[in-house]
Amino acid sequence: MKYIVKAPAKINLSLDVLHKRDDGYHEVEMVMTTVDLADRIEITEVSKDAVFVDVSKGIVPSDHQNLAYQAAMLLKKRFGVRKGVHLYIHKHIPVSAGLAGGSTNAAATLRGLNKLWGLGLSIDELAELGSEIGSDVPFCVYGGTALATGRGEKIEKLSTPPPCWVVLAKPPIGVSTKEIYGNLNLNDIAHPNTEAVIEAINQGDFERICSSLGNAMEATTFSLYPKVDNLKKQMENFGADGVLMSGSGPTVFALAKNESRAWRIYNGLKGFVDQVYAVRLLSE
Repeated sequence: MKYIVKAPAKINLSLDVLHKRDDGYHEVEMVMTTVDLADRIEITEVSKDAVFVDVSKGIVPSDHQNLAYQAAMLLKKRFGVRKGVHLYIHKHIPVSAGLAGGSTNAAATLRGLNKLWGLGLSIDELAELGSEIGSDVPFCVYGGTALATGRGEKIEKLSTPPPCWVVLAKPPIGVSTKEIYGNLNLNDIAHPNTEAVIEAINQGDFERICSSLGNAMEATTFSLYPKVDNLKKQMENFGADGVLMSGSGPTVFALAKNESRAWRIYNGLKGFVDQVYAVRLLSE
């Protein structure tokens, strides 16, 4: 038996960091949405009672550090599954990019194994399990567009934003989320207007979404990695309707209502960075 599960990337339309919690995590408030850039995971039953992971790109770990592996092991141990599985991850999402590549792989694995092993878990139960693996996993279980609060695990579904093109560009660097959080000065960060983003989504107001985009981590990432700041400025100069860094970076995305404008941005960026993608928003 084999399942193939799609694992789409996410972008942040708004990312706010409110304060540091007693448990060491940061309290966040984020509007996230999925885009049509996705990894694909082949889930195959094997005779040996173990979890095996292979990845199409060698820079991704295939051992216990891999979040898809962790997801499979969590289900096996929690529900006493005495079966083996092989996960083959076809990577298309850039690594260490602020696009939740590892988290969406874990979420897809949870969904796929729930079916393969006949566990009968609801989407809410899968999301709750996902929160034990990583803060972005619950959102990735649901997909679509949502407000994420707490440390990112509390999910409130939102309407789908108006259809548009998304141009993603990742400079040739990796950014550690832990490093960015460690350098945040919570007394001196620019807080985005998350409520304005939500209202604009509810009203289907594309222009207001673009004007309300905000990420409290941008200034810190830009100070440590000036290439990310330069990339954002280039995308703005190419005529994007809205531009923002996703997550802790280094990926920057541009929103474009018009397809020809999206491809103009895409073609302009190809001279600066190798990893550039022109995709659409996903409704679910």
